[in-house]
Amino acid sequence: MPHLRISEAAALVGASDDTVRRWIDSAAVTTSVDARGRTLIDGVDVARLAQERARAPRDATGIARSARNQFVGLVTSVTSDAVMSQVELQCGPHRVVSLMSTEAVRDLGLEPGAVATAVVKATTVIVERARETT
Repeated sequence: MPHLRISEAAALVGASDDTVRRWIDSAAVTTSVDARGRTLIDGVDVARLAQERARAPRDATGIARSARNQFVGLVTSVTSDAVMSQVELQCGPHRVVSLMSTEAVRDLGLEPGAVATAVVKATTVIVERARETT
């Protein structure tokens, strides 16, 4: 079972080290101590907390979609030429960039400060992980 240090867990769930220490004190997470005396947190508990803390805004359009990856956010930038545009959204801590026709940008009224939903349906998602070191 993977274990994380307090600072790693805090960064992954978007909390402070002190918040993670409070979770430890309240027994909300399982801990152990490594050979150096550092407190380690069970990675499964960190994953659970990350899911609980993920409070992404809901898409209020009421549209049903087969795509499960939906990111509601604010348009931060639109760069257009006569045919194509690049639209950037800030969706919580994530930056999402989309290339679309300039006509679509006009039709959707996309401009900095507008609320929009990025919907992603991909057949390829690459997951990376650092190799274990012993």
